[in-house]
Amino acid sequence: MHRKFLLAASVALTISSSFARADDPLFHDLGGRDGIATIVDDATSNFLSDPRIKATFDNTNMDRFKVNLTDQLCLVAGGPCEYKGHSMSEAHKGLHVTNADFNALVEDLQAGMDKAGVPFATQNRLLARLAPMQRDVVTR
Repeated sequence: MHRKFLLAASVALTISSSFARADDPLFHDLGGRDGIATIVDDATSNFLSDPRIKATFDNTNMDRFKVNLTDQLCLVAGGPCEYKGHSMSEAHKGLHVTNADFNALVEDLQAGMDKAGVPFATQNRLLARLAPMQRDVVTR
């Protein structure tokens, strides 16, 4: 059985050391690791309650998912984190994720950032870094 593992704007990037700068303003503007963990908690609740995508998370270890997503967003935001999860193409293989699914997840992530009080411009900076991942997540 495939792991159903959908990341908001998930990492198609091979996460590179170019993101790993603890002094990156985006990392700090998101509230550091603690702020990102709060965003992930809220976004994950949104994913699981969203009728458009909640089935994608059936059979997913949500505790592990939240740790991996936090690490991934932390790294992409320029924080001093290490992402140990699967590549985005591997994680989404066989899930038949559509553009509509991807967009729903991004909306749910944005709602999580709104709840955490992340300014719109900061949200856009994170989403711009996540956008290239769409090509490895959307498979149909």
